Amino acid sequence: MTFATVTSLDGLIIIVIVVLLVVQGFLALAETSLTRMGRNRAIAHDEAKRRGSKRLLQLVSDPASFLNSLLLVVLICQTVQTALITIEAERLFGAGGVIVALVINIVLVFVLSEAAPKTWAIQHPDEAALGSAGPVWALTRFWPLRMIARGLIGVTNVLLPGKGLQQGPFVSEEELLALADEAAEHDVIEADERVFISRVIEFGDTVTREVMVPRPDMITIEGSTRVADAMEIVLANGYSRVPVRRIDADDVIGILYARDLMRAERDDRSDMVVADIVRPAVFVPETKRVAELLPEMQRDKFHMAIVVDEYGTTAGLVTLEDLIEELVGEIVDEFDVEDPLVEPLPGGILRVDGRLSIDDANDVLAGELPEGDWNSIGGVIIGHLGHVPVVGETVTVPGYELRVDRMQGRRIARVRIMPRPDDEVDADGGDATSRSRRPVEGASE
Repeated sequence: MTFATVTSLDGLIIIVIVVLLVVQGFLALAETSLTRMGRNRAIAHDEAKRRGSKRLLQLVSDPASFLNSLLLVVLICQTVQTALITIEAERLFGAGGVIVALVINIVLVFVLSEAAPKTWAIQHPDEAALGSAGPVWALTRFWPLRMIARGLIGVTNVLLPGKGLQQGPFVSEEELLALADEAAEHDVIEADERVFISRVIEFGDTVTREVMVPRPDMITIEGSTRVADAMEIVLANGYSRVPVRRIDADDVIGILYARDLMRAERDDRSDMVVADIVRPAVFVPETKRVAELLPEMQRDKFHMAIVVDEYGTTAGLVTLEDLIEELVGEIVDEFDVEDPLVEPLPGGILRVDGRLSIDDANDVLAGELPEGDWNSIGGVIIGHLGHVPVVGETVTVPGYELRVDRMQGRRIARVRIMPRPDDEVDADGGDATSRSRRPVEGASE
């Protein structure tokens, strides 16, 4: 291999290459730190009046305003630097210069202009973002550069129509939950905080039908009931608000407040009918999202709403407590004597309330229960059986056997969930999916 004499022009080219490498390193640091900087953290820096925080907040509030221009400059620098290294290496080292240039571009450029600055930006995100915000803001305000970047993006949109950075969130729900799981595993956040994050995310997709008290469980009072008799009903059930109806639950005329009953009794109006002191009821569709209903309850100051289905009939009722429980979990006071929603039994068996939702059941089970036109464990059993079950009747789904432990009228009150291998089959060769079995006549439970 022959070596050419280094001239002043070669020295100038080497200086340009070094400058390009430095610029690439700075832009790599800026790209990494700015794209990883959240807007809330940028606001915190701005409130603390840190140097560069104003430009930083402007950039992270609109990533599309700087990212395309920044990437274009990076591409220009890389292209020019690669070309100059290749030309200079070929002139200095002859035919073997191409190999030398390749090694320099792969090893030296990767370490100095990519890996090192990006690693430092990850290790020092605040310093990197604040330090690079000003130069990047000035760079992206350069009018010719912005026009070129916008023109190239326009060509890209012709080939691949879309809205680019403006389309969709930067972090999906799945990614956010994965981050929360990772944080919980490394003790950055508590397990209870991980559960709360999950509940908040699921809260936005929950509809009123999933959290309401179903119609069969509603306690209602007929409008012609005397105040004294209604007070006995309220005291016996421990409710502060009760729906008032005319004939049946489909004809709700209002909500009766316990304090209105007490005021009427204090004023010697015990013989008055409750229809005269009811307050107007709020009616909501069963498909209404609870994330919309909660702020409505806060704004309009009501704690109970009657839930109606698409035909206008009463499907149930929902309270402010029901919505809050979706976020913080079950709320039980000193007067609640209800059975627990989930009761662990020996052998990995669970006894659960028939109203337990599929999502809540999957949270405590290792597997997944089948989904369909039902919201609860009881709905799974009725959906597979096709009739109202009797105590002891079972349904087998992949991984589990569901047995009815208790009925309350025509409603499934308690269900026993027993783990079962997916590949387990009947003696007659049938598979274990969606089977049902009626109890043996006369068998004890």
